[in-house]
Amino acid sequence: MVTILDGAMGGELIRRGFAERTGLWSAKPLLENPDAVVRAHLDYIAAGAQVITTNSYSTIPSYLCKEHLESRYVELTALAGELARRAVRESGARVQVAGCLPPLSESYRADLVPSEEEARPIYANLARALEPNVDLFLCETMSSAREARNAALAGRAAGRARGLPVYVSWTLSETPGGGLRSGETIPRALDAVADLAIDGFLFNCTTREAIAAGMTTLAGLTDKPFGGYPNRMHIPDDWTLDNEAEAEHHQELGMHAFVEGALEAFANGASLYGGCCGVGPEDIAALAEALAKVTA
Repeated sequence: MVTILDGAMGGELIRRGFAERTGLWSAKPLLENPDAVVRAHLDYIAAGAQVITTNSYSTIPSYLCKEHLESRYVELTALAGELARRAVRESGARVQVAGCLPPLSESYRADLVPSEEEARPIYANLARALEPNVDLFLCETMSSAREARNAALAGRAAGRARGLPVYVSWTLSETPGGGLRSGETIPRALDAVADLAIDGFLFNCTTREAIAAGMTTLAGLTDKPFGGYPNRMHIPDDWTLDNEAEAEHHQELGMHAFVEGALEAFANGASLYGGCCGVGPEDIAALAEALAKVTA
């Protein structure tokens, strides 16, 4: 059995005019237009997504402090969970909500990952805020083994009473086979969370080719569910949300290539697949349609 994930949230809200690429990014519509967040979730559900992810990627102190809102990070994270759950109720569909536990500084930047002493209390608060409205936790875009462990510990603790699954998704080097963006190997990343009984493993926010190579490695290392959700963007090494390093559009990942990559992944043992930056509801709909034909 395979599961279709949703696509980008921040990029989709930007495309619709409700968010910006700098500053508060995807947290902005939580403050100004929460209905737009619900509509984006609903569009992914209508497209065929079986899991939607909370819009909590940027409800973290390091982003919110740009507008002196860091004291509201728990409130806004809880709101992201509530809006995702509202979308599921309104859709009437059997869809799961994944609670996003994101990087606490910049994405992709293992050199900027906060210390355990700083990170773990924040992750604990994020996970507790999400817990009432989620079906699982997704520690996503983890650039290093240490970052993933900090997030996964919080998800495991917050979800213990309800037995909520915890999934970890690492972001990989843009070069296939290059390991995590930290330079660590995939086996090292797995070892770092081996005692936490993680329920599934993914790769995201990198190229389709890097994810395919990573999944090939994963298939030989675990019997847990695995998968991925690729970018349409190429991320430079020095990227941050507000600097001048421009992400480049990955021209090779058109809709056909995205769907082809997903079907190949499923054929090779993956059970979870969706999209990250630049992938929208229309791409998820194309994947759902193609998968229906294959399994008919």
